[in-house]
Amino acid sequence: MQTQKVIDYIVEWLKDYAEKSGVKGYVIGVSGGVDSGVVSTLAAMTGLKTLLIEMPIRQKEDQVNRAWEHMDDLKSKFPNVEAMSVNLTPAFEELYKTFDVHDDEFPNEKLAFANTRSRLRMLTLYYYGQINGLLVCGTGNKVEDFGIGFYTKYGDGGVDISPIADLYKTEVYALAKALNLVKNIQEAIPTDGLWDAERTDEMQIGATYPELEKIQKEWGTKTEADYSGRDLEVFKIFSRMNKAAQHKINPIPVCDISEEWRA
Repeated sequence: MQTQKVIDYIVEWLKDYAEKSGVKGYVIGVSGGVDSGVVSTLAAMTGLKTLLIEMPIRQKEDQVNRAWEHMDDLKSKFPNVEAMSVNLTPAFEELYKTFDVHDDEFPNEKLAFANTRSRLRMLTLYYYGQINGLLVCGTGNKVEDFGIGFYTKYGDGGVDISPIADLYKTEVYALAKALNLVKNIQEAIPTDGLWDAERTDEMQIGATYPELEKIQKEWGTKTEADYSGRDLEVFKIFSRMNKAAQHKINPIPVCDISEEWRA
């Protein structure tokens, strides 16, 4: 990949979109991971107002520390960058008390609460975006957004613009290196940070991003019969998750009503 060309193109694309939209810049949720690290840096490079928000919800200290190490680094390099923390734990705890049900009756409750965390962060980004005249900038990559749907609908998937959604995870890491992000961000193990217990992306998915990328690049040109061993295992994981994620990947279905019936 021609890394510098990609960087320059995304920066100009972000700048052009904001100017045409009549907004001051972008707001980005910073998690301490490589995706938000790269996106926030690219946004900062536009010279437009860039508001970085760290939004802990029962967050682990290492994730918070990584996020702030990155945000402080960007603030020291770009005068257009502002950073803040919005502690969402109290708000989440109130929702938890209100929504809580018996796990044995509703086995999907833990997943529902994980998605609730993401949706609470989306609300926060749109609030601060609106009062500051900023667009919400997404941080999803190609595997997550268009491969296995590894994001929360109307959570981290609820954004105005997605600058790295056509980049594979390995390509995002290449950008992180070229942009000279702080070492802890470049080496961060991918995790969505939505669970009380440590659950990395690989633990939840059952495959690494390079393994998933191999299947996605061949998706539609090969079938299950073309794979064996570990590749077959990953193909089955990708196929199952891709099928389940179609409601996220495709536009919302609209029931078209015949004009004849309107007469």
